[in-house]
Amino acid sequence: MSGSQIMVVMIVLIVSVAGLLKARFNARHGIFESRHGRQQFIAPEQDDGTKAELIKELETLRERVKVLERIATDERQSRSIAAEIEALRDK
Repeated sequence: MSGSQIMVVMIVLIVSVAGLLKARFNARHGIFESRHGRQQFIAPEQDDGTKAELIKELETLRERVKVLERIATDERQSRSIAAEIEALRDK
């Protein structure tokens, strides 16, 4: 093989390895490409209990937001507001 043929083979090898690494990275992060070249994010399914924990945390945060909205909009004395804030800190 001559020098130019080796260079062409090296370029093809480098491009192939780069494409493989890109595909591997995208697959790990849930990015898939259609036949038309459109990239689409698909979140992996979580089966290890993480989803249940996230739902529980979301419900807790929603409850806290409801309490904070009530505190902010109610016409109460400052003592009762301070007591509710302290109750939130204890949770």
